[in-house]
Amino acid sequence: MSVQEKARHVGLEDLLARPLLQTVFKRRTHRVSRGASVPARSMSYESPHQPMPLGELEEAVLIALTGCSGLTMPDRPFEDPRDHQPIMAKPNLNMVGRTAGSPDNAQGTHFFMINDSGTYFLRKLPPSAGAAFDPDTLIERARQSKVKVLDHRLDVAEGMRDFPAYLDSNRFLSNLKGTTLFLPVVDLSHQYINALMYLLTQPEGARPTLVDDRNFYRPAGVRKWMKNGFLNPDLKLPLGALGPMRTQIEADLLLQNMMLVADAMGLGAWIHATISPQIMLGDPKFSRTYGRMLGFDFVTPRFSPADILRWQVPLPRYANLRAHPVGLRADGEHLIKGACPPNYPSMEAAVDAVVRSKFGKGGIYDDQEAFRRIYKNGYAARYLAEASEYDQKVIDCARDICVYIHATHGRFPAHADAIHVPGIWLQTHHLESEYYERFFMNGLTDAHRRHASRWDV
Repeated sequence: MSVQEKARHVGLEDLLARPLLQTVFKRRTHRVSRGASVPARSMSYESPHQPMPLGELEEAVLIALTGCSGLTMPDRPFEDPRDHQPIMAKPNLNMVGRTAGSPDNAQGTHFFMINDSGTYFLRKLPPSAGAAFDPDTLIERARQSKVKVLDHRLDVAEGMRDFPAYLDSNRFLSNLKGTTLFLPVVDLSHQYINALMYLLTQPEGARPTLVDDRNFYRPAGVRKWMKNGFLNPDLKLPLGALGPMRTQIEADLLLQNMMLVADAMGLGAWIHATISPQIMLGDPKFSRTYGRMLGFDFVTPRFSPADILRWQVPLPRYANLRAHPVGLRADGEHLIKGACPPNYPSMEAAVDAVVRSKFGKGGIYDDQEAFRRIYKNGYAARYLAEASEYDQKVIDCARDICVYIHATHGRFPAHADAIHVPGIWLQTHHLESEYYERFFMNGLTDAHRRHASRWDV
């Protein structure tokens, strides 16, 4: 690619000019990548082509969609309009935003990218100060983002693509040579703590009593807070009802954005079931058969006789049924670090770390320069001074709940995994165009038909 072509890339210009609604309404899943064959009886197709991996710029555009895209706005009230009492107005875990929404801007979703050259963890870089869609900038930021965690494509061994690794027909078209996949995993643990605190900022009488639906609906470490009136004993909320605190929705929204952009570029795009998440992350129950795969750190709670009733774990040798991933390390560095033991010495320490990341020295609400880039005319200082933070009672009550969960169930969270895997990934690839032209009325869009002339230069 010449210097002039780098400065003015026709494929990128075409993408930026493409109408959004045209992409949305013409979006369709395209499963068959260049070089793939389809055994389908009288509709069988044998590709005459070799697989064709995505180019560096094509991947860089998609990587950009997983990263940070600027700063968010704390456009929320500071006080209750009924009595003008202050309300908690600093719930965010981050102020940098992405291309999709996130509860309390938790941004717990991390991405892996899988292609012929290996498997990569994608770091979330700070928002770009320059032209985000300049080809050189995109490619350079993609290079900075990538951390190689495997020197090969993440996959099970040859001949092991049947269930529980792959589902049904997916095993014939998913994760083939030449394809690039984007795999999301979501750290629920930080937002689980943060959302508990946010929940406890409700006004008097509206703060619920957390009860444990896996322990006979007993109070979840909050008896003191019921007695002193901080929580309403008549308003009960089961821990299980909290689920993943809605944090898992981030991954779905981000994947949809990526699929739309891939389709607008003229690439094939397919969101579908991954390799079984437990196998893929390296759950000890499966690693003897399938290997360590991504090699996440797992915690297996110590068996308690009460687990027979709480979790239907009948004997100590089945304790690993409740093993869950808590983080990922590469070369001694934590790439993903759940807010729970053993990453922290205790749940008290994990909760305190989340609070410090928000309000401590160097925390997001201590970064005055960031807020000066969000607000006009000196309003940043007003927001930081006037918007309320968590009351100490809120922090202490949330800490007691988190300590209870870990002490009672041997892991945190107990009713969801610290690292949640949605179980879907996005495959992007160059299309086997002849297959779609042969069999389908509207198999290709104009973007697909002209992709090669605009991107493969």
